This record gives sequence, structure tokens and C-alpha cells, in this order.
Amino acid sequence: MTTRRDFLQTAGVIGAGLIANELAGGNAVNAAPNALSIIMMDGMELSQAIHSKTVSCREVMTAYLDHIAQINPKVNAIVSLQDRDGLLKQADVRDAQLARGESMGWMHGFPHAVKDLEATKGIRTSYGSPIKDGVPDHDALLVERVRKSGAILIGKTNVPEFGLGSQSYNTIFGVTRNAYMPSKVAGGSSGGAAVSLALRMVPVADGSDYMGSLRNPSAFNNVIGFRPSVGRVPSGPGGEAFWSEPWSAGPMGRSVRDVAMLLSVIAGAYPGAPLSIEQDPSVFTGALERDFHGMRLGWLGDLGGRLQFEPGILDLCRESFKAFESFGCTVEEARPDFSMDRLWQTHLTIRHWATAAELGEYYADPAKRAKLKPEAQWEVEGGLPLSGQDVAKAFDARSEWYHAVLKLFERFDHLLIPSAQVFPFDAEMHWPKTINSVAMDTYHRWMEVVVPASLLNCPVIGVPVGFNAAGLPMGMQIIGKNHADLAVLQIAYAHEQATHWVQRRTPSLLKS
Repeated sequence: MTTRRDFLQTAGVIGAGLIANELAGGNAVNAAPNALSIIMMDGMELSQAIHSKTVSCREVMTAYLDHIAQINPKVNAIVSLQDRDGLLKQADVRDAQLARGESMGWMHGFPHAVKDLEATKGIRTSYGSPIKDGVPDHDALLVERVRKSGAILIGKTNVPEFGLGSQSYNTIFGVTRNAYMPSKVAGGSSGGAAVSLALRMVPVADGSDYMGSLRNPSAFNNVIGFRPSVGRVPSGPGGEAFWSEPWSAGPMGRSVRDVAMLLSVIAGAYPGAPLSIEQDPSVFTGALERDFHGMRLGWLGDLGGRLQFEPGILDLCRESFKAFESFGCTVEEARPDFSMDRLWQTHLTIRHWATAAELGEYYADPAKRAKLKPEAQWEVEGGLPLSGQDVAKAFDARSEWYHAVLKLFERFDHLLIPSAQVFPFDAEMHWPKTINSVAMDTYHRWMEVVVPASLLNCPVIGVPVGFNAAGLPMGMQIIGKNHADLAVLQIAYAHEQATHWVQRRTPSLLKS
């Protein structure tokens, strides 16, 4: 049994403050916050510094905008950046509010860039597509909640076209590049969010996830992405209110605590979303520490040989078992009693159907169809011939999958599986055509590893598990029981305290 103490001794953990000190040339300790130390703060530290008036909101905004000007051109993560003078004036307003003893919330004075799939009133929202590119006259519900918590919207984070694919490129803004190796991909669809976060261009980030869009880019950029239980972060205003699709918005952060705090901001019941979860989101602002002795974790691995993985990924995940063991967990092999081929076909049917419903009107117009990328056209073409019976059978199969996993949860408290099947690949490549010489027959088959959790609608968090010999990051998913979001955050927090991957290895761009 590996103890927590043994694991920490081998981990060589250093805190964020020491990293900031190192990057500043060793002069940051006990010094007043400067621009570098401001951007190196995690969200909790920054919020405390702002509310205690250790730093002003103007100082924070200035530090971030200067940093973005230096770093963003190298990675193209933040798009539609707003006017500097206007942002500084908004920061002054936040300072004036604090001077009067008024705080809007945890994100008071935070520079924040919203994922470019969420509508932002008065700020360009492209969805990565020239078809829908424009300036909305309203905020999405998530954006409204972030603003109410005091955040200042500085722009958007880049996405693939309509969020399709785990490679964040589009014809409007181009490709977003990896935080650790800019010649590689950022992942997606929350690729711009993950890179902005890893490179300290935002304190926290919002994302969304259908097929790994919070988990894959987090793994590729050594940060944390949380896909909550569906209904935890409701969507709106407007739109279809009753269909529970395999989609969820969620928080990203450089610490689990930040993820939990951002979740407390964007979660909560909404009258326009009848399936939203009623639980008070303030539960996520409490203590994350708990006892894990005797907890059993099920390792799904390659799903019984179903999935192809690049060499090194499974090894990094297995190595992380030592961290879980250090705080009292056991990890055992887990095999669901369900056909993985049937699960994949279920996913394809539902995704085809949902995409055709969303993009079908564009596909029907030849001029607009020509502006859809081939992968989007393929999804629509797969959805148009489907009958109601085809879709109903897919939902029946999805329900059977859920019940198969419930049986696993009778034995295990959480399930573990890698976050991706490949390490970040060449940024000029749209998607990997093969893994280990095995052909990938769709643009997203190389991300099949995220489908089991997506179809459950259960909470799942992506946590870092280290780097390969080339210096490329990887992550692992921790899947929890339905609505057990807090329990998932708690075990992720314990894993973080035993590993500290975000603090141990910062991107070299931060040192250049």
C-alpha cells in the first residue's frame, strides 16, 4: 500500500506561490503582488486578494490584458477580445463597488472569456461558423450568472465549428494551439478555454461537453474539467426544455477548489429548465476534504480491448492509482455487461439525430451547406434518414447502458477511465486517422473513450495524470453516480492534493 506521505515525497510537489517566485527570478516571496504574481494566483487566491483590496480590479485587469497581449498570439485561444479602455473602465466600476462595501460575488473583478458557443449580449458570438456568426442581443443563462457574480467579460474562447470535434479550429479564427507545445492541438471543443486557463490568461473558464469537450482539452493542457450531472448547469433562455441530451455545460480550473467555486456560480435550478436540479449550489463552496478509506474504484481501462490507446496513456493512468491508494482507496478491474459496439452505435444514432435537428436547416440551403465543414455535413446526412423508431431504440439502448453501469456502482464508488486515446497531435491535422495502425472510421472515433460517461448523464471530472517522454500531458476521467457531483469533486480534490500536477509542471511559454 502506497501511503499519502510516500507519494508526496516522490511527487516533488511545489505550490503555485513557489512557481510564481521561480518565474519572477526568486524575488516574489513576501513582495507586494505584481503583474506576474497576479496572473499566477488561482481563482480562490485572486478572489481573496480582490475582496481584501490587496490588489485592485484595475491592477488585475491590466495584468491579465498585458499577459494576453504577449501570450495569446502564440496560441490563438482568446478571440473577439474587447476594447482595453472599456475593460479598464469596467474594472474601475468594480473597484468603486468594493469601496462602497458592495461585492457582486466570488468572481468580482475577474477577467473572464466565455466559450464561443454561449451567447454573449453585445459581444461577438461565432459558434465557430460563418453561418451563425453575429452579435447576440441576450446572454445565455450561464453568461448571465457569471456576470452577476462580478466577472468582466473580456472576449470569447475559441471552438471548433458548432463544437463538432475535439480539435479547436474554424474558418473564422483559425486553430488554437496547445499550451505545452504550440505545434500540437488544444483539444476541443473547449480548447480555447483550456489553453487560456493553462497559460494563466483567465483565472477560471467555462466549457461544455457532449463528447468529451470538457475532458479532452483538460487532459491535453494539464488542467481540470468537470462535466456535471445533466441539469446541474441548465441551459437557456429558450430552446427545447424537456429532452435530456448527452450535453452539459461545466467549469474548468487549475484547482479542484476553483472548479467547485465556479460550479457554485453557474449551477442552480432555472424555471425555464424543468429538468434542472433543485439542490442549492452553495453546497459546492464548502469543505472538499473527507475520509476515503475503504472506497473502491473500478478501472475500465480499454474496455476489455475495445479501445486503441497510444503507448504510454494507460501506463500514466495506472501510475496514478498510487495516489488513490495513498488516501485509502483500492482500484480493481471493472467490466460492464454491455456490448461496446452497441454503445457506439447508440451514440452515433443520437448524435446524428441531434445534429440534424440543429443544423438541418443550414444543410437544406445549398449556399449554407457549402459553409458547413465535411464532418458537420456527415452528421446531418446520418440523421436525416433516421425514423422515430430508430431514435426510440437508441434511447432504449442508452437506458440499458445506464442500468448496466448501475450494477457496477453496486460494487464500486467511482469508475476510472483515460480522458483520451491519443496524446495531443499535430495542430495542422483535423483528426487522427489511425491509432496503432488501426483505422478510425469517423472524425470522432479516436475519442470513443469519452462516450460511456457522456451517455450516462452522470458527473465526470477530468484530472491530470502526468506527461509522456515528449512532454505532452494526459488526464483521466473519474465517473460518479448520478447527481453525486460533490462526491466526484471530493475525490478529485484528494487526488489533486496527492499529485499537484498543475503546479508541478507549468507551460514553458510562461517562462519565455
